Amino acid sequence: MLFRSAVETPLELAANLSSRAGNKILLKREDMQPVFSFKLRGAYNKIASLSPEKLKRGVICASAGNHAQGVALSAARLGCRAVIVMPESTPDIKVDAVKRRGGEVVLAGSSYDDAYAKALEDGFKQPVSFLHTKEAIEHLNKVRDDFMQYKDLLRQKK
Repeated sequence: MLFRSAVETPLELAANLSSRAGNKILLKREDMQPVFSFKLRGAYNKIASLSPEKLKRGVICASAGNHAQGVALSAARLGCRAVIVMPESTPDIKVDAVKRRGGEVVLAGSSYDDAYAKALEDGFKQPVSFLHTKEAIEHLNKVRDDFMQYKDLLRQKK
């Protein structure tokens, strides 16, 4: 189910690092995901784990980076509304990337902390699920994300 958003990324030999370490070191190229980060895996896993009722209500998060794009893309692929609160100083290229991936952008405040506070406030006003960048995505799904990547590694290594 994860692969509706994430793609299988290649393993690449890190020649210089391998030479220095005296061992073969391979890098998993998660920077080749559609949102240029592994964060897509965590966002998709978290949103996909929501109940049908919560999916209908949508999600909200605060981010100005890859998490924002991962949430927007994952929510769109799962038919879920995603509101992404970003600082007003967020570069247009990042705002546009979130919009292209289906996210509704709200610009608030001059810092991430301001955007986070706005996302929490709006999340309480609307019955939506709040997706925190670190705790709700990376921490809660780390084991699941690691398993998916290790599964890819093992399959590719054969």
